[in-house]
Amino acid sequence: MIKACIFDLDGTLADTLESMAVSTNKVLKPLGYGPLPTENFRYYAGDGARMLVQRALTDAGDRKLVHLDSAYAAYSEIFSKDCTYKVTVFDGMRQTLETLKAMGMKLAVLSNKPHAQTKEVIRTLFGDGLFDWVQGQQEKKPDPSGALAIAKVFGVNTEACMYIGDTNVDMQTGNRAGMFTVGVLWGFRTRQELMENHAHALAEKPEDLIRLCGCKTEKK
Repeated sequence: MIKACIFDLDGTLADTLESMAVSTNKVLKPLGYGPLPTENFRYYAGDGARMLVQRALTDAGDRKLVHLDSAYAAYSEIFSKDCTYKVTVFDGMRQTLETLKAMGMKLAVLSNKPHAQTKEVIRTLFGDGLFDWVQGQQEKKPDPSGALAIAKVFGVNTEACMYIGDTNVDMQTGNRAGMFTVGVLWGFRTRQELMENHAHALAEKPEDLIRLCGCKTEKK
């Protein structure tokens, strides 16, 4: 049985697309680029802030990434001041988390977003008491060390952890950590991407996670 749930943040717990798009387009404008459509950020996100800026610059026209260092610094400054701009919790997620907590589940967040902004977003959206552990980027996912460290803190075997995310990076992270890996279909990427990266199960809506917590952890 599952004893702990480890959640990705962007595209899993919350819709952060517009937040990332606004911050990035503010950076691109003085460089003579953009603005880029918000929908593009479904594919820019997932591998950390620097990679997001790199992908955006490339699409905007800076294919040699001449401005990468300065653009990343500017993005980090803007985002640090207003990382919760227009960020919303996905429908049903708060209630699902409260139910999982009431069931005795340990709850954690593991994000490739910078640590300070990860903590601020979670605190703003969910308060301080819902999650037992909140971790921003250290070793960047899909490196499984962050997920493994959380399992160790919780004193839970990896086979009893459910890793939940919305991208190929998340599926790779959960699998490398030996966890029951669930892809969510309300996030930034497609069903095909999640299945091609070996999701053990898919969740159509947040409430499905409650049912999946009762599943065995054999890999399919």
